[in-house]
Amino acid sequence: MKKLFSLLSIIGIIALSNCSQVPENNDPILGIWAKTGSSTIEGKGTETTREEWIFNDVYLGRYQSYSNSKLVFYTDFKWSFENGTYTIIYGDPQVTDVTVSLVKAQDPEILALGNGSVFATRE
Repeated sequence: MKKLFSLLSIIGIIALSNCSQVPENNDPILGIWAKTGSSTIEGKGTETTREEWIFNDVYLGRYQSYSNSKLVFYTDFKWSFENGTYTIIYGDPQVTDVTVSLVKAQDPEILALGNGSVFATRE
């Protein structure tokens, strides 16, 4: 009797776990976005900086900052979409949360801040 009950329990668990589906997220922000820059430092030459945001389909992502191609900082973030704007909430208090909008008319596409300045471009 114990074996029969165990078998029925296993079959029930498998049947219930196969019923749930994760909804597909095809948001246009998914992918890699980046911003690069350079600055001249006296006596040291030119320093190139790169910031990178990787958005995934479960409303999470990774922010990475590079200096002269060396990773100097990274943190995870959560993102959400509401009323045409994306809100990025970082997991580290060193980075300020930001709200951006997607501008598809540009090539490449850009993420713009509220004042219209470029936050990042699609890779």
